[in-house]
Amino acid sequence: MQFRQQALAKLQSPEELDLPVRFARPQGWLVLSVTVVVMAAASVWAVTGSVASTVSAPAVLTHGEGSYILQSPAAGQVTAVLAKEGERLPAGSPVLKVRTAEGDTVVRTVAAGRITALAATIGQIISTGANVAAVEKVADADDPLYATVYVPAENAASIPSGAPVDLTVQTVPSQEYGVLRGHVKSVDRAAQSAQAIAAFLGDSQLGEQFTEDGRPVAVLVRLDKSSATKSGYTWSSADGPPYALTSMTMATGSIRLADQRPVDWLLP
Repeated sequence: MQFRQQALAKLQSPEELDLPVRFARPQGWLVLSVTVVVMAAASVWAVTGSVASTVSAPAVLTHGEGSYILQSPAAGQVTAVLAKEGERLPAGSPVLKVRTAEGDTVVRTVAAGRITALAATIGQIISTGANVAAVEKVADADDPLYATVYVPAENAASIPSGAPVDLTVQTVPSQEYGVLRGHVKSVDRAAQSAQAIAAFLGDSQLGEQFTEDGRPVAVLVRLDKSSATKSGYTWSSADGPPYALTSMTMATGSIRLADQRPVDWLLP
């Protein structure tokens, strides 16, 4: 009954038209202003901003021209091994001597380089075309190292020339010395077969390993040089490792892809 009396009294009272009406509290205006600013900033970023992404793939440190597999031109028995692993030889240098039915044959290097592996031993019987050595194409000890990164073919078109690359080298503790810095020198747009990779690296096992998930694309990375480090290259740490790098060292490369506009992937 009490509530009914209050309702009747309110209906009989005149309307208070002269009192100000409060549409929103100050706190509400503050929230609305912040929301408008955030939406405006997001709209500007969606039109003018960019999104950076990376692709990681296996890599190998090599000299620029890669390696080749030396094969025997004749079948016979190996009677002498004339070179040593790690030895640097000019083109045409003797590596093996093979005794054939027609006489002795000398297996020689095709191009100047360093013997990275010998697959033949004295007394071994080899056939024509047998792989007897792997030779890295390097004429001078001061020739710079490069990194060849084997990325999935679908990412090749998104890799711009000069893109920054971070390389985690297997023989260098990254927690202590960081990553090796470099930039993309060139991108081979043709997908690499296992045979092509093996021919370039002089290692058939790496050719098979890098093509397990499909034929990749080879990305040549120029390592950033530095006179302040022992290795002669730039690292994410100040000094890098206290020793020099060697070719045919495995690594993992992280390549920055071309920046993408947000509006391109936010909108269908």
